[in-house]
Amino acid sequence: MMNTNWLDIFQGVGVMMASFANEPGIAIARILLVLLGFLLIYLGRKGVLEPLLMIPMGLGMATINVSAMFFDPINMAAGGKVDPNAVNNLFLDSTASNNDHLMTLMQIDWLQPVYTLTFSNGLIACLVFIGIGSLLDVGFVMARPYVSAIIALFAELGTMLTLPLAVMFGGYSLQDAAAIALVGGADGPMVLFASLKLSPHLFVPITVVAYMYLGLAYGGFPYMIRLLIPEKLRKIQMPADDPAKKVTSGQKLTFAVVCCVLLSFLFPVASPLFFSLFLGIAIRESGLDKFHYLVSEIVLYASTLTLGLLLGVLCEAKTIMDPKVLPLLIFGLVALGLSGLGGLIGGYFMYFVTGGKFNPVIGIAGVSCVPTTAKVAQKCVSKANPGAIVMHYALGANIFGVITTAIIAAIYISLLNK
Repeated sequence: MMNTNWLDIFQGVGVMMASFANEPGIAIARILLVLLGFLLIYLGRKGVLEPLLMIPMGLGMATINVSAMFFDPINMAAGGKVDPNAVNNLFLDSTASNNDHLMTLMQIDWLQPVYTLTFSNGLIACLVFIGIGSLLDVGFVMARPYVSAIIALFAELGTMLTLPLAVMFGGYSLQDAAAIALVGGADGPMVLFASLKLSPHLFVPITVVAYMYLGLAYGGFPYMIRLLIPEKLRKIQMPADDPAKKVTSGQKLTFAVVCCVLLSFLFPVASPLFFSLFLGIAIRESGLDKFHYLVSEIVLYASTLTLGLLLGVLCEAKTIMDPKVLPLLIFGLVALGLSGLGGLIGGYFMYFVTGGKFNPVIGIAGVSCVPTTAKVAQKCVSKANPGAIVMHYALGANIFGVITTAIIAAIYISLLNK
């Protein structure tokens, strides 16, 4: 009787013990995910991975896998005990769930309304894009559009090749494979938005995998650069921008408006993303200081915190251990790795076209994780040649990569979302 009382008080212990008895594989997975959560927090704190995402994500991941209160909130709200064998229903899909259950959770679980009203409808992706747009200087693209476009297109290698690979070897449908392939675009909000359209039943694990790998890219891409580009090429200095050819704010605003309208006209399925991105750019270039502070500081960082927290809490063991999810870990890594490789190939292409005057490291910035991959390029070049500056070229490719990834996402959605 005393043991039962203690387990009733410390329900997480009872759930974990029951999990080991009934599903030892899931119990072990929960422990491993808790340890992974601790590792993400540590690596985020050390700056190896992106701390803004990894610290809340790691804490959420560790908490969800030890916290019994999340396993069966509907029964707990009705006064029942936690069922250790219940399928995790921390978040209910508002388009498919029982409305009574959804309304119950909206009132008793503080994360459910955040998920329903911002995450599962793609709103949080648009909010992040507005914030990102407010930080982007499209002048880097306008200064050298062809170079930026070439590198960005090469860096889409992962989004192109992973689709057939996932269909052939992973057994995924075309829609699922396309959503997975977009992980290679290295743009988290884009992956979230597109997977909602293409593969709604897998959008949670696809988004989780995408953001986990984006964090890993920050630590992994420098090794790829050192492996594939010799030091003498990493030392190449790029010419400074000509002050006489400086792009004005008016020109940047015109560019943003024209691109927004044109791309939304051509690819209306992705118009929420195009509009959000270029709205942020328009706010930046219009001199609207109050709006710029709002979207670049409050909206962006609040959305990033919420996104990281939700991604971590969604990493419950039963979700991650789904047979359809495990191959995602492989194909997501393949997609991102191929995109990094494609970007460096693009860098080499420009190196040979310019007769050896282009630093091929810039190619990694075509992978559109803004501004992470641009900073990776500059960091790797600075280690080889402290006086070399390539950031202005890298940011151009980086920003263009965001646009090309959005276009490819729009094409996939238009062709496959039937």
